[in-house]
Amino acid sequence: MELSERIAGEIVMSEEPGKALRKWRQIFDISQKELTGHLGLSPSVLSDYESGRRGSPGVKMVQKIVNAMVEIDQNRGGGTLERYSEDSISEAIPDKREFTKGILAEEFIETIEGRVIGGKSRMRRILWGYSVIDSLKAITTLSSSDYLKVYGYSSERALIFLGVMYGRSPMVAIRSHPLKPGLVIFHQPGSIDPLAVELAEVEHIPLAVTDLPLDELFERLHKMN
Repeated sequence: MELSERIAGEIVMSEEPGKALRKWRQIFDISQKELTGHLGLSPSVLSDYESGRRGSPGVKMVQKIVNAMVEIDQNRGGGTLERYSEDSISEAIPDKREFTKGILAEEFIETIEGRVIGGKSRMRRILWGYSVIDSLKAITTLSSSDYLKVYGYSSERALIFLGVMYGRSPMVAIRSHPLKPGLVIFHQPGSIDPLAVELAEVEHIPLAVTDLPLDELFERLHKMN
């Protein structure tokens, strides 16, 4: 699947397509003025879509906007496209999979015998994949651009952190990055820092922990979808 199709699919399927559209425009580092100029639209139209003052842009308009962002990036040298087209799994990301159909966050948590500690109001979010992250290796080996590999084809996914002591660092990283996951899981953490729970609430991201043995966790993940 082409990157532009993956981005368009995420925007269309998002609960808040305007916010998803704005997120990707910011990731491509394109101003509203530049994008609407490329499209031949009034800046107010794009602003209304992103703010939610207009309804969903619709599939055709989303495709048109995404294609414009891709063309602008290509004219700049394709830096963003290159980062997002990489699909290798580093040692810091030992497992990453996409789902053929969405799974509710609450169903995902139930499957891995998780318990929710934050963000309980968003348990009906739809997930389209998951990524397992070795927290220590991620800190020592991943650059800011490598961080984009974590999200695969969609940011609406579960991020499962291994080797978590307090949970503060992963949630601070998520807070500071424009991409937001649909669910965060800590595997066999130590004492959870209250700030991690607070950030989950602020970002409206369900946060859960699981104590399953690692082999059992991977087995259950691989059986999903």
